Order: sequence, then structure tokens, then C-alpha cells
Amino acid sequence: MRFLSKLEEPAYTALRAVTGFLFVFHGLQKLFGWLTKNPTPDVFSQLWVGGAIELVCGVLVVVGLGTRFAALLSTGTMAVAYFQFHFKGEAADWHWIPAVNGGEKAALYCFVFLFIAARGPGRLALDNRLS
Repeated sequence: MRFLSKLEEPAYTALRAVTGFLFVFHGLQKLFGWLTKNPTPDVFSQLWVGGAIELVCGVLVVVGLGTRFAALLSTGTMAVAYFQFHFKGEAADWHWIPAVNGGEKAALYCFVFLFIAARGPGRLALDNRLS
């Protein structure tokens, strides 16, 4: 299994890039209504701001620019999304579990972005080129 340790850095880069790339699409859906039938929120509403964070921070995480800050901001955004829009303070009937309240993506994004914020950009990132 030692051969897997050689894949650690490329796997982390892929995790960072794919996570950011997927996050971008949530922002595009909210801000521009792309690939969704949901209406776009009012400009500067909480949902609009969340979409702007998803779009901008997603792009930054993909390219590895300001990675720690962008990932940390994304972590907080997903924590708010989980607690405010999914959990809603309802603990009865197992509603606190993400599989029950529909918050699996928000919870997973929250912890993946926390890991990215803690680990940093990795080798293949613009942060390294600028420092």
C-alpha cells in the first residue's frame, strides 16, 4: 500500500480542484439561474451573498489563490447553510442528521473546506507562484 503515498499530493490537488469546481456551480445556479429551475434571489439578499461566496471562493479554491481564506469563508458559509436552512434547530425525529434534513452536501462541503483551509493550497496552486 506504500504506492498510495506517492499519490497523496496529486489526490489532494484533485480534491481541492474538484471541490472548488463543484462549488462554483452552486454559485452559478443561485446568481444566474444556470442549470436550475429555481428563481434567482434578490441582489444582496442572504442567498445572493451565499451564491457570490460560492462562485468566487470556488474559483479561488480551484486555482489555489488565497486558498486558505477562500476555503475558510466557504466553511463558514456551509455551516450557516446547514444550521439555518437544514437543521433549523429541530432535533426531534432525527432531524439533526444530515440524511434526514437534506443537509448532506452542506455538511460535507463544510468539512472538506475546513480540511483545505487547514492543509493549504498544496503544490499545484497559484499561491505558490506568487509567494
